[in-house]
Amino acid sequence: MFEGLSERLDRSFKILKGQGYITEINVAETLKEVRKALLDADVSYKIAKQFTERVKEKAIGQNVLTAVSPGQLMVKVVHEELTQLMGSEKVDINEKGQPAIILIAGLQGSGKTTFSAKLANYLKTKKGKTPLLVAGDVYRPAAIKQLQVLGEQIGVEVFSEEDNKDPVKIAKRAIKHAKDKGLNMVIVDTAGRLAVDDEMMNEISSIKKTINPQETLFVVDSMTGQDAVNTAKAFNDRLDFDGVVLTKLDGDTRGGAALTVRSVVNKPIKFVGIGEQMEAIDIFHPKRMADRILGMGDIVSLVEKAQEQYDVEEAKKLQRKIVKNQFNFNDFLSQIKQIKKMGNMKDLMGMVPGMGKAMKNTEIDDDAFKGIEAIINSMTPAERENPKLLNGSRKKRIAIGSGSDIQEVNRLIKQFAETSKMMKMVATGGGKNLMNQMKNAQRMQGRR
Repeated sequence: MFEGLSERLDRSFKILKGQGYITEINVAETLKEVRKALLDADVSYKIAKQFTERVKEKAIGQNVLTAVSPGQLMVKVVHEELTQLMGSEKVDINEKGQPAIILIAGLQGSGKTTFSAKLANYLKTKKGKTPLLVAGDVYRPAAIKQLQVLGEQIGVEVFSEEDNKDPVKIAKRAIKHAKDKGLNMVIVDTAGRLAVDDEMMNEISSIKKTINPQETLFVVDSMTGQDAVNTAKAFNDRLDFDGVVLTKLDGDTRGGAALTVRSVVNKPIKFVGIGEQMEAIDIFHPKRMADRILGMGDIVSLVEKAQEQYDVEEAKKLQRKIVKNQFNFNDFLSQIKQIKKMGNMKDLMGMVPGMGKAMKNTEIDDDAFKGIEAIINSMTPAERENPKLLNGSRKKRIAIGSGSDIQEVNRLIKQFAETSKMMKMVATGGGKNLMNQMKNAQRMQGRR
């Protein structure tokens, strides 16, 4: 996500030389490259030009402090303008109402149905809501089945009437059903088309007028770039939606839609989709997105993702086991599963400051843990509980069972032992000493 834009912007800041003040002369080439980077990211020429003019106006004449280079000051100004361009602050969805009704709109293939299920899962697990999913796409039978499968996967009821071809009536009956069952959120998935047409607009407008939703969200495929922004404008002119959802941001997207849709339709981006898993949905934070675009990482989001998987009681139990040297392969496997739930591995690495640039040409397979899991799953329950049982013959059996070789099994056992020692050091108060050792090593590295 945004890799090309990040790289181009980084190169443009390195052009800026000189000391003292940022002037029209020393900033001209940098802004030219910034504008090119935005155009390559599929930002419209008009918005790219306005953006660089605002940056120029804000930057020229600013004092360059002795501790800051002109390039660093320009990064700060561009960061502020990127944040402003994408909306400044996060905007929550309206959850008020009994039930609160959320209408989902968008073109076919934008990811509406998947997002509807993700949103239901988010509201259920993060907000404690009891949602109802409504299958309002009466033209594509696969959409109804898809929503039913996803609803079963996340434990959320799906309301559908497969013989009814009137989405307005389906939505009305679904709301009554939710009221009767005491469900407090209704998410209505609607039909899409391959392109904007009057029939589609009339239908979605009629549904909105009838059910009067608290929130209307327009789902857009971010991989379609500037076309996505134009489609959003056409929908907003007719539908006056409340917010935008950008899907497929984990794909090979140039980022133009994320950067400009807010300024074109004057409606906030509320969510982004970043993968196929039901947990792969993020609230959109303009400042954090600007951080990531400029290679600063997004450590706050990374910590939040970790906290979502963090169970206080389980952590206490695990710490007690570590202190008593009882940490085993079952615990190791459990930790791997928690990491995998946090999302796409390359995207997670990109949240660590400096790692996005370092990993730009590195492919990180989301199945990176597959071999480790296969080895652990090939162990008997007794072997997972007590790694000391793992002698030569057992290792050979495990290697054959997991489709690996004896060297891989030995490597995992060694890594497990080292991890156990490290975790015990931290759990028993040795963490401070460990940090001091790491700092000393960094200082020694810096002297070389």
